[in-house]
Amino acid sequence: MKKILIIGYVWPEPSSSAAGSRMIQLLDFFLLHNFEITFATPAVETGNQANLKTKGISTRKIVPNDPAFDNFLEELKPEIVLFDRFMMEEQFGWRVEKVCPDTLKILDTEDLHFLRNARQEAWKKGCDEKEIYKNSELAKREIASIYRCDLSFIISKAEMDLLTGEFNVPGNLLYYLPLLFETSEIKEKALPGYEERKGFMHIGNFLHEPNWNAVLYLKEKLWPGIRKKMPSAEVFIYGSYPSRKVWNLHKPEEGFHIMGKAEEAENVFQQARILLAPLQFGAGLKGKLLEAMQNGTPSITTPVGAEGISDEAHWPGTVCRTDEDFIEKSVAVYSNAEKWIFYQKQGYKILMENFEKSAFLSDFQERILGLQNNLKKHREMNFTGQMLKFHLHKSTYYLSRFIEEKNRKK
Repeated sequence: MKKILIIGYVWPEPSSSAAGSRMIQLLDFFLLHNFEITFATPAVETGNQANLKTKGISTRKIVPNDPAFDNFLEELKPEIVLFDRFMMEEQFGWRVEKVCPDTLKILDTEDLHFLRNARQEAWKKGCDEKEIYKNSELAKREIASIYRCDLSFIISKAEMDLLTGEFNVPGNLLYYLPLLFETSEIKEKALPGYEERKGFMHIGNFLHEPNWNAVLYLKEKLWPGIRKKMPSAEVFIYGSYPSRKVWNLHKPEEGFHIMGKAEEAENVFQQARILLAPLQFGAGLKGKLLEAMQNGTPSITTPVGAEGISDEAHWPGTVCRTDEDFIEKSVAVYSNAEKWIFYQKQGYKILMENFEKSAFLSDFQERILGLQNNLKKHREMNFTGQMLKFHLHKSTYYLSRFIEEKNRKK
């Protein structure tokens, strides 16, 4: 049986974040194609992680700067190693290269971290994001990691265009793989209609800064205006890991309810009439907006929220560029059954046309198999990657050996 080692940045939590759902989708793909999967991570268990053992997946706790990882690799001998985010490739990539030089190395970016960071900084400073990411150390690190791997999964077409256009990354190093849905299941669902649903909602892991910022922005900038137009309006805010500052926003008398983690996310989507997602910065695909479409819930969002999913003209709700427009459209769509039903159908259409699981699986399998069969030639075409591996792995090797010796003497 073919073996794949996945080196996780965190334990996957599909009930907490889109990143967790994404990892479960990747695991299911490799299981479908008869891979023996080992999931290894240096992360601490949270209690919310998926039970991978029920899927027949082996798990392993690993430690950075520990030669025991080399022995683990030698015993496992994986045909593929997948790094969950570039930080794991930086930490463990040189060891994989040393012990398993012929192993196919894949990077799952989740989203482009340098882009998310640049947008956050640009939002704070009121400047163009390009001014940040063009001079960003994070961009240099992340793109270098992409070059060092044989293939990188990119979750958004917008990020594909950024990498190939702005940064001239060769297209043969990238593979567009978004969040995927089985749209036939959506058709079979008997979802609640307009009259059966009440209230607005927002959902998102509070450890993710764009989500916390969006909730705070909604509370301070948008909700007073919505309540002024709709005095009885209520919004229910869901998300894992709410801190004290999040709970402090709980104001039932203002119709603003902090609910904590949603145990069954689809239930809260199906109870709500509208999803509010006033994201001011971020990157990748916003899982909450795709899940809203899956559950027949129109959404009001920003260009950042809609990016990579659909153009603004065909959005299943409204994409707003000003606070005033966001407030006005939130009330208008909530109150208009005809518009609401149209937007619900528009969401189904977007999922079926752009995110249908079956449309990607065959090509995905062929791409992986093709790389494995032509790996030597593929790497010869990526001389930049070879250079970056040489320099980083040499420097990382000596730093890691220094840390190993330091730890040994404790």
